[in-house]
Amino acid sequence: MHAKSKKTAGKRPGKAKKTVCLGLESTAHTFSAGIADSRGCILANERSAFRTKEGGIRPQEAADFHLQNAVPVISRALEKSGLKIEDISLVAFAQGPGLGPALKVGATAARTLSLIHNLPLVGVNHCIAHIEIGRLLTGAKNPIVVYASGGNTQIIGLTKKHYAVFGETLDIGIGNLLDSFGRKLGLGFPAGPVLDEWYFEGKNYIELPYSVKGTDLVFAGLQTAAEGKIGKVPEKDLAYSLLHTAFAMLCEATERALAHTERKEVLLVGGVASSKALRGMLGKMCEERGAKLFVPEMQYCVDNGAMIAWQGLLEFAHGKRTKIAESAVRQDFRVEETEVKWI
Repeated sequence: MHAKSKKTAGKRPGKAKKTVCLGLESTAHTFSAGIADSRGCILANERSAFRTKEGGIRPQEAADFHLQNAVPVISRALEKSGLKIEDISLVAFAQGPGLGPALKVGATAARTLSLIHNLPLVGVNHCIAHIEIGRLLTGAKNPIVVYASGGNTQIIGLTKKHYAVFGETLDIGIGNLLDSFGRKLGLGFPAGPVLDEWYFEGKNYIELPYSVKGTDLVFAGLQTAAEGKIGKVPEKDLAYSLLHTAFAMLCEATERALAHTERKEVLLVGGVASSKALRGMLGKMCEERGAKLFVPEMQYCVDNGAMIAWQGLLEFAHGKRTKIAESAVRQDFRVEETEVKWI
């Protein structure tokens, strides 16, 4: 497994002219503000995350949380970077995909900053931002990307000038699977980190549905079957079995994409990349195939403003400008829709 982020950690602008971007992320439970410059230096990456004891994410409550935290988080990012708003060259925001009410908070904040301070505005695809911050920090060149988060599970690769989805979930995201299962167990939100700990404490594998269709995945049947066994088998054995089955499905689909494209790199991104169990299983698969697994530092796997700032800089450098009239959020913004001019 390879992670390489030293070149971006804690650096400050030098005397040479650089473009500096403030990026705002608000697609789901996190409001984050990141600041990056055109040299690939991450100057700040501040965030606040909405959590519940009952489990699950309620879009309007998450949006209310973002409204309360937007100004403090942006202020912390500027303070961390040592910059003032006057030093910022442009503002980028996650235009989608994501939860509508949550997305609108980040978009509104970005529009406001753009108008008040006369800054260019750039709306970016949240999923591509995950990929590009991963490529920047790890040094991966042309990987098969495993994007595993709450709302998304996709296997992605660059083809000509667009990212293509080679395979994806046909129902729910893998993070959604873990959090929904955790909610049935009475765990809070997010439940994934707790279940990941339980994975290594489970002792017996319990047979559960396994559904891979080529490079596409189906998780709903697995969720239903696992929830039906709650109270009938040890919880940690059940958690181990659920995670092992879901991650084995993802590894199989990824291996097929590797074989089809003959690539030798896998980049794991998204919030579920925090899972030690998933990293271990993907790492073993890659080792067996003679491929390398790259995983960014965890603060850049979860939703974060730094990735939005970096993506904004990439697109801005190649002519992207988002007019206010074109800045409406897009809950179904697909990765294939963005032309990849920067590679």
